[in-house]
Amino acid sequence: MPYETVTKDMTDASGEFAVIDRRVVPQGAAIRIEAARDGWPLRVFDWPAGPPAPRGTLLFEGGRGDIMEKYFESFVYWHRRGWRVCSFDWRGQGGSGRLGADPKVGHADDFGPWIDDLADRFAELQRTSPGPHVIVAHSMGGHLALRALIEKRISPAAAVLVAPMLGLQSAPFTPAMAEKVARFMTRIGDPARAAWKSNERPAPPGASRRAFLTHSAERYEDELWWKVEKPELALGPPSWKWLAVAYRSTLDSFLPGRLETVDTPLLLLCADRDKLVRPASIIEAAGRLPNAELLRFGAESAHEILREVDPVRDRALGAIDDFLDRHAPAG
Repeated sequence: MPYETVTKDMTDASGEFAVIDRRVVPQGAAIRIEAARDGWPLRVFDWPAGPPAPRGTLLFEGGRGDIMEKYFESFVYWHRRGWRVCSFDWRGQGGSGRLGADPKVGHADDFGPWIDDLADRFAELQRTSPGPHVIVAHSMGGHLALRALIEKRISPAAAVLVAPMLGLQSAPFTPAMAEKVARFMTRIGDPARAAWKSNERPAPPGASRRAFLTHSAERYEDELWWKVEKPELALGPPSWKWLAVAYRSTLDSFLPGRLETVDTPLLLLCADRDKLVRPASIIEAAGRLPNAELLRFGAESAHEILREVDPVRDRALGAIDDFLDRHAPAG
């Protein structure tokens, strides 16, 4: 029996509540494998806009270890507002293959191929789909989108970074010290080995993974359901190499003058109690980016803002709607 939920923001044309099944592929959407420029298989989600006139094209990118299935509810929301909704699993996770020998470890030697994949996919959408073209990216996806903007690899009309990984939580170390520790660990063993045993970050025995991610038990259970249905999509902790590269990539983004070169309109969403990424880095970036807006959440939100309880999620989606209407209006 399909799992169904009713959310107040998902209304049909009559204004009535609409039933959303978060555990099925949305009708009309396609999931397929496409080859990246180097031949790497990427699992792609594509949902063309319906009539009457398309609102534009929205490319969504998730975080480390994410799968597109976690965001079907948000995809439905944007599609009902006229967007063509597209996404893909980052290489090394989800249905886009693995970069290390252990399929449960999230490994990467370099973030460069991810930037290439993002730039190529976005350029293809600009050539083949209606504008305006915008990006919404969560966590690691937010960092990669910002880095692609800094490097002038993409040119969206506007971009939304949701709890972006602009810095990693590293207590008791500073991020710079943590990068040195991670780099050292890559030299004394297999750099592709897991940096810790499980979850998105080291945690005491019995600690709740859900507490890091969301207050919504239902949406958290959706993720677990998908990983039971499709165990090949599940990914565990990062490798030491991923960790070292992530610290270096995020630190380099804050070098003098880099953020200041990004003139794309940006909306940054920050959970002030985030236990996975550094809220202070998001706040600093918003202050340095020349055309950025910042929306902050308090204790009511954990890391996955778009998969939070309804009041948090509704506020986030409403802010994204308003921002895109102002900076990427329909043509």
